[in-house]
Amino acid sequence: MIKAIGHVDGVGAINATKHSRSKYIAAKGSICVDGISLTVNSVQDAEFTLNIVPHTQENTTLADIKIGQRVNLEVDIIARYLERLLVGKQGDDSIDASFLKEHEFM
Repeated sequence: MIKAIGHVDGVGAINATKHSRSKYIAAKGSICVDGISLTVNSVQDAEFTLNIVPHTQENTTLADIKIGQRVNLEVDIIARYLERLLVGKQGDDSIDASFLKEHEFM
């Protein structure tokens, strides 16, 4: 069992085909893998790729991660804030398509 300590949004596996937080991952955005902040290179459906520079690989635990190993993931906070604004709670002043049109954003 993997115990998530601190700020963790989910657990994924290296070469996983689907992750519940994948909707928050954007190309050139950020993601933390086991607490290591990285830039996302590309995203396709629920999969994403990372480019890891030699310095990061040599000075973190990333070099020790194996295919299929589970890792803690933290997604970009801006994506979570945007979702909260767009989805909101019933009866509040959430942002939706009609709000955006009314304020000339669409």
